[in-house]
Order: sequence, then structure tokens, then C-alpha cells
Amino acid sequence: MEKEKRILVVDDDPGILEMLGEVLSYYGYKVSTLSRGDKIFDRINEYHPDLILMDIMLAGMDGRTICRDIKSVENSGNIPIILISASENDASWLNREGAPNDFLPKPFDLDFLMKKIEHQLAA
Repeated sequence: MEKEKRILVVDDDPGILEMLGEVLSYYGYKVSTLSRGDKIFDRINEYHPDLILMDIMLAGMDGRTICRDIKSVENSGNIPIILISASENDASWLNREGAPNDFLPKPFDLDFLMKKIEHQLAA
């Protein structure tokens, strides 16, 4: 039997964290949530996520910078990252070094989100 895929959700909005946690759990994923970007490396080392779903606008931090940092570290650089944002609608920075694997503008359709997650986990 295949192990449950682990998803780390990072967002400073408690409502989004709760909703995504419930939806992803319903689809059979193990979910860990984090409301602050400054603790992400501790959580990655403890939880070993198969995918990270992260908001761009985190309290006092930029998810794109955190993403670049994650991608630059050997033990976390291969974790697929999907960034989500209500304010950012231009995904042109996806092709840069340290960029996320995918991007999703808010508000998003849950079926579309699940397709993106399944695609990244299958890659």
C-alpha cells in the first residue's frame, strides 16, 4: 500500500488553513498547517512534506523568497511548491531560478487546485 502523501500548507489566514486542511484530508492527504513562514524549515525537517502549498503574502514575509530559499537547500530543493496569491496574478516569475513548481491565483476552484496537486505529486 502506498504511503499517504504529506502536504504542508502555509498561509497566515486561519480560515484558508482550516478549509485547505479539511479539503486535502478529505482527498486522503496527510496535512500539516503553518501560519508563519519563519518556521518553515523546522516544519520541513520534522514533517518531510511531499508538497508545499504556500501563500505569497505571509505576515512580514514574501512566499517567493521563502520558496527560493527552500529550493536552494539540498534536502528540500526537490519538494514541489505551489504558490497561491490573491494579489499576484502574473506568473511570469515561474521560469526564474528558485521559482515554485506552479502558481494558483485566489480565489481558486478546488477541482483545479486538486488537479495541480495531483500533477505535481505525480511528476
